[in-house]
Amino acid sequence: MTLLLDTAPIVRTRARAARRRRIVACGLLIALALAFSLSLYLGDFPVPVEGVVRSLFSPLTGLADRGVDFIVLQVRLPRAVLALLSGASFALAGIIFQTLLRNPLASPDIIGISHGASAAAVFCIIVLGWSGLAVSLGAFAGAILTALAIYLLAWRDGVTAYRVVLIGIGMAAMLAAIISYLFTRARLTEVQQAMAWLVGSLNAARPGDIIVLASALLVLVPAMAALLRGLDAMELGDDTARALGASVERTRLGLMLVGVGFAAFATAAVGPVGFVAFVSGPLARTLLKGAGRGFPQAALVGALVMLVSDLVAQHALPTTQLPVGVVTGACGALFLLWLLTTTGRSGRVN
Repeated sequence: MTLLLDTAPIVRTRARAARRRRIVACGLLIALALAFSLSLYLGDFPVPVEGVVRSLFSPLTGLADRGVDFIVLQVRLPRAVLALLSGASFALAGIIFQTLLRNPLASPDIIGISHGASAAAVFCIIVLGWSGLAVSLGAFAGAILTALAIYLLAWRDGVTAYRVVLIGIGMAAMLAAIISYLFTRARLTEVQQAMAWLVGSLNAARPGDIIVLASALLVLVPAMAALLRGLDAMELGDDTARALGASVERTRLGLMLVGVGFAAFATAAVGPVGFVAFVSGPLARTLLKGAGRGFPQAALVGALVMLVSDLVAQHALPTTQLPVGVVTGACGALFLLWLLTTTGRSGRVN
């Protein structure tokens, strides 16, 4: 009886945490469903709700309206689905690095991985004259090679968080300089093409991009779930984790590879859309208020941020459609300033 009384507060705390996680996830799913519906409904050619529903089910019912079906199924639906998948992928990449390195600034667009993809893409466009899928493949390779370089440079009988962050920031600065140099030797049309890719956009959403990104998520998400079990011991410190029998370096390397995979596949699909990876994890943990690590919730936040940002980019200005990266960059910069201000006042980030 004494044991039951002693463990009752722990049980209640865990129940409250689980309930909080479910409430946050349900709220995010509802917001995501609303944003997804709006993305199919709004546009230069407004489609009534019944028209959207009829188009979505037209392959099953046979009731087709070619004009409406083209707009809903071939223009708006691929764009919305790609926004969901890429936003979730960027978010999972960000929260993996932020959790693993215990630093809210340790997201792919801060520590150089996105810069590696960008530099590779600009090289492919300006020097090699590539376009389309070839540029996406080059960006993927650039992200992987940059992450490998950061890991090798940070290795000193193991990898520590501060070394990865510092080397990553330095790598980002070097790659930004390389991009600037490539621009100086490029023609105007090449610069325009490279800048359109660098900002990040969903304007050219292709079914092939969706298939590749969805297939990657089907592989990477289970791999992440399996590796996250090792984080419980690592949160006690590397030495304690090793004493408990945990394979610290193998778990860290595995999670870094998975995080790079999330970032690389998303960047190859939509370009280096800024700050989605950076803001999703902190926002999810703010909503959870300490009720867990928040990986699923961060994925939902990332998808919601990407989808809402794309809606704003399309409809905020009456005569101009902005790339989604413009909106996420502006909002993410404000979030970064708020985060740095909060850190400066309290000495830590919640």
